[in-house]
Amino acid sequence: MHRFVELFIALRYLRPKRNFVSVITVLSLLGVLLGVGVLILVLSVMEGFEKELRDKVVGFNAHVTVTNFGIMRNWQEIDELVKKQSGVVATTPFVLGPVLVEANNRISTPYIRGIDQESSEKVIPMKNAVMGGSATLTPDSVWVGADWAMRNHARIGDKIVVYSPRNISRMTQSKDAKEQEYYLPSEYTIAAVFSTGFYEYDGNFILLNLSEAQRLYDLGMGVHGLFVCTDDPMKAFQLKDELNAKLPPPYQALTWMDQNKSLFGAVAVERRVMAFILFFIIIVAALGLSSTLITVTVQKAREIGLMKALGASDRQIVSIFTLYGFVIGVVGSGLGVAVGYLVLSYRNEFSLWLSNTFHVDVFPPEIYHFAQIPAVADGWMIFWIAMSGIVLSTAAALFPAFAALRVDPATTLHAE
Repeated sequence: MHRFVELFIALRYLRPKRNFVSVITVLSLLGVLLGVGVLILVLSVMEGFEKELRDKVVGFNAHVTVTNFGIMRNWQEIDELVKKQSGVVATTPFVLGPVLVEANNRISTPYIRGIDQESSEKVIPMKNAVMGGSATLTPDSVWVGADWAMRNHARIGDKIVVYSPRNISRMTQSKDAKEQEYYLPSEYTIAAVFSTGFYEYDGNFILLNLSEAQRLYDLGMGVHGLFVCTDDPMKAFQLKDELNAKLPPPYQALTWMDQNKSLFGAVAVERRVMAFILFFIIIVAALGLSSTLITVTVQKAREIGLMKALGASDRQIVSIFTLYGFVIGVVGSGLGVAVGYLVLSYRNEFSLWLSNTFHVDVFPPEIYHFAQIPAVADGWMIFWIAMSGIVLSTAAALFPAFAALRVDPATTLHAE
């Protein structure tokens, strides 16, 4: 304790007197503060965005999907095999494919998902996403996404005409090549509008009865795959491996992450790039601190020489400078954590203020489709960010410290 008091007194003794050096010191402190605060803010928002995205993807997709990438004729046998696996809560068959839809004289090409509503609700509960209309899906009705409905000016009760790619102009020729067979489109009533909060689903999917989807795609009793629900979404990867070891080829199990690799991969890359770029703010602040201490070394060469002449050891001289950097790192990182938490707490109000004052949308809802900016403040992440600020600031003081060791007390005192 006595040694730290001596170092603190020496630190005050070596304090730069010129204003511009003090300004650089303050700017170094602000650099650490901003670097830590912005890094916490951005990474917390990116973590929250990824979590919200994951919740929305899992909310519209099954934990595991079993398919043969074609038509599953014997899906009941595969269904029994899947249900025997531990951790499986429920399964449901589905039909999935693109169609041509005409609504209010507008043509669109969404995907249809044919579901058995009773079993599907146990795997992917879509009733909670219904904004209005009937919660029962009948053979002559469909559920449409909110964004698709808005884009096509469709409302509950409107009629839509669905053209299946297989049935638009399916033609069979007899031996005399004169007979042709045509299939008429199907008409359905919009029974409900659903919203998952994710444009990819709300703007491109239509849900209808499984039997109707089988008829549209001429599948008979076949389906395109099975949706599987587990007791924990994170156990989907283990279940996938277990199923792939037992399923006969060409059947394969895929997790919700496998089916959205590009989406989550892009988010992960963006988060790493942002962290890498923003980390340089702390590095620049550390370099500014290093330049400040180098200036101190030049300005205080006489005092350093006097201290060495009075018996100060090299370790004490190095400790003085590293303590200076350590104090800057601790204060800057501490304030950065406080500022980061403060901005995170009022991130939505701050975003609204920027939008109203400068017309700058930090998190455009039409792109991200989130009503508010998501954020997850992970304690360990904040701890390591703060520690990086402290370590870099302390390390930045080492070069000036070793430069001070080269000060020759005899030379400096003789010059005086």
